[in-house]
Amino acid sequence: MAGGRLSGLLFFLHAAARLAAEQEVQNLSGLSPNPEKDIFVVRENRTTCLMAEFAAKFIVPYNTWASNNVDLIMEQADIPLSRGAEVKGKCGTNESELEISWLKQAYTLRLFFLKEGHNTSRGQEAFWRLSRVEFSFDTSERTYFKDAFEPGKRTVSSHRLSALVTPAGKSYECQAQQTISLSSGDHQKSVQLLLSEVRIQPFDITADFVFSEEHKCPVDQREQLEETLPLILGLILGLVIVITLCVYHIHHKLTANQVQIPRDRSQYKHMG
Repeated sequence: MAGGRLSGLLFFLHAAARLAAEQEVQNLSGLSPNPEKDIFVVRENRTTCLMAEFAAKFIVPYNTWASNNVDLIMEQADIPLSRGAEVKGKCGTNESELEISWLKQAYTLRLFFLKEGHNTSRGQEAFWRLSRVEFSFDTSERTYFKDAFEPGKRTVSSHRLSALVTPAGKSYECQAQQTISLSSGDHQKSVQLLLSEVRIQPFDITADFVFSEEHKCPVDQREQLEETLPLILGLILGLVIVITLCVYHIHHKLTANQVQIPRDRSQYKHMG
């Protein structure tokens, strides 16, 4: 009997420890110099397993009554992610999740990450990606919604999403703004999630609170190339000019040391 109680207690403690590990999260947004940028960290067994930094805003269309109280008109709510958000997270070998809620859970954002293998020209390689986004919001909340028609809870999500694709072991970085469309499937207008200044790594973090090597998004790579290309061209042009001047100087020096042969044969008698 005592052995059964002890086994039950150990099982309860193990489950509680596991639950605590799943929910060991930190909102470090106050460390960001950008008031619109949030920083979230998920830790398990005192080790960082998911880190995310980004600025997020939602564009939510909704119906409201016109001034005549007869017609319905379309309005738009611009909802930023609050710095005082509550955070939950889960880390796994191939699946991870980040859940962010704010304004007394009137708004909840859930990000789902998946790591999988792909066949490439170099063989099997592992990548991770953002596989799903869900956003729940309450149109009866008065901060961003004004007299919404039929107010209440709504949930929208992505469909067949494959975003932020990154080689395993690296973090994803993108300063440029990205848009993800979210819908509910009931013919309502889509909600737009705007992400910018993104740095995310949901798997394979090797150092506590430190991102691994970054994998830049194509837009950032192109902008970086556009910024460095004029410098590279300038250096090449300068190098060509220097080489041209050096060749000219050497050629001039060599020709100056050569004996000048007179074209008039009568001058040969003065030579020697």
